[in-house]
Amino acid sequence: MRGKSTWEALACGPEETASESANVPTTEPSGEVATPKSTGEEQAPKPQEPAPQAPAPAASKPAPPSEDVPSAPLLLAVEDVSDSSVTVSWEPPERLGKLGLQGYVLELRREGALEWVPVNSRPMMVTQQTVRNLTLGDKFFIRVAAVSSAGAGPPAVLDQPVHIQGIIEAPKIRVPRHLRQTYVRQVGEMINLQIPFQGNPKPQASWTHNGHALDSQRVSVRAGDQDSILFIRSAQRSDSGCYELTVQLEGLEAKAAIDILVIEKPGSPSSIRLLDVWGCNAALEWTPPQDTGNTELLGYTVQKADKKTGQWFTVLERYHPTTCTISDLIVGNSYSFRVFSENRCGLSASAAVTKDLAHIQKTDIVAKPKSFVERDFSEAPSFTQPLADHTSTPGYSTQLFCSVRASPKPRIIWMKNKMDIQGDPKYRALSEQGVCTLEIRKPSPFDSGVYTCKAINVLGEASVDCRLEVKASATH
Repeated sequence: MRGKSTWEALACGPEETASESANVPTTEPSGEVATPKSTGEEQAPKPQEPAPQAPAPAASKPAPPSEDVPSAPLLLAVEDVSDSSVTVSWEPPERLGKLGLQGYVLELRREGALEWVPVNSRPMMVTQQTVRNLTLGDKFFIRVAAVSSAGAGPPAVLDQPVHIQGIIEAPKIRVPRHLRQTYVRQVGEMINLQIPFQGNPKPQASWTHNGHALDSQRVSVRAGDQDSILFIRSAQRSDSGCYELTVQLEGLEAKAAIDILVIEKPGSPSSIRLLDVWGCNAALEWTPPQDTGNTELLGYTVQKADKKTGQWFTVLERYHPTTCTISDLIVGNSYSFRVFSENRCGLSASAAVTKDLAHIQKTDIVAKPKSFVERDFSEAPSFTQPLADHTSTPGYSTQLFCSVRASPKPRIIWMKNKMDIQGDPKYRALSEQGVCTLEIRKPSPFDSGVYTCKAINVLGEASVDCRLEVKASATH
């Protein structure tokens, strides 16, 4: 249909358009139309050389004045546009014509081209059509005309071209749960935040710190297709504040704020002094630290140390007031006190220490000793465990045992067959806690006999004896 639009051809009658019907795209019964893939000027829009803007089709040739043809369709509008299709709808014309309405013909014209290309070769009795298999980025003008047996009426034309573009998904930021509250790090630690976001096509992400641009020498930002990463290798207190992520896409944007707090250990209390000492009590007072470590204090830790030992013991932990009374101090001792500040990072590196010692004075106490009658524990020796007869094997050392009680401590004498054996290297005598032991080193049958243990002190003496038998080895 080169040089002649479809609605003009249909106005000429069925005989004139019969020879061209083979080049008109087929309309599907559902109202959806797929543009043909084969080549030809009458098929779906293909890229063409730029040309001057064509005049509006309605003005290219006046509509037939006959009342047999219908008027132009009403309310032509675009319902939906995707990256490969467009859906348009319209309302029936006010005047259908004397011969009745046979259907509608939809046509497209690429921006910059002169020729209108029909979408459906035959009129279709639908008021909504979807054209598919379009090329991303193309722009088309669309018009639709009502057709009767007398021909096509004047078309309804969209004022603006339809741009075939990708589906725009509004940007959205998904902040991880642990970042929805203040994100706390210590000085020197690493900060690595990965914030996912959505959007199609890929949106542009940018960061600000307290409303200002980031310091590129300290903060690194990497933007991916679906997330943005903020990285600080070594956090400082100046890195604290509100970091705002902005994701923009074609006039749409989403924002998310993340609060970061960088903290460190607090300073020690500014000063401490000993207010009063009475009885076994001491009152202290101190002033809060000038530097809290960029976070609130959890309290104070109070310790005491005795001057004699110098060892520190904790008295109070996470104590909030700045005055306290230390009780249960030991009478006669002198004490020093110190106070640490504490926050989420721990205790302060140093403490405030009292300059003065708290001396816990002794009260004047008059001792009234009771009369005491000293008991006399003197006792003559008596054996509580006698010696027992014993049999031994030649060559194996053996021991004899007994126990004695006496006060004062008795002198122990060992005898064999009524003969004193003190000083003989073959024997070793021991006495400890009242237990008397005689060890006979490697006895022989000659060492058999009666052994006696005698205990002597100033109050008397006592003795016990036993028989030792050393059996000779059997000979074969």
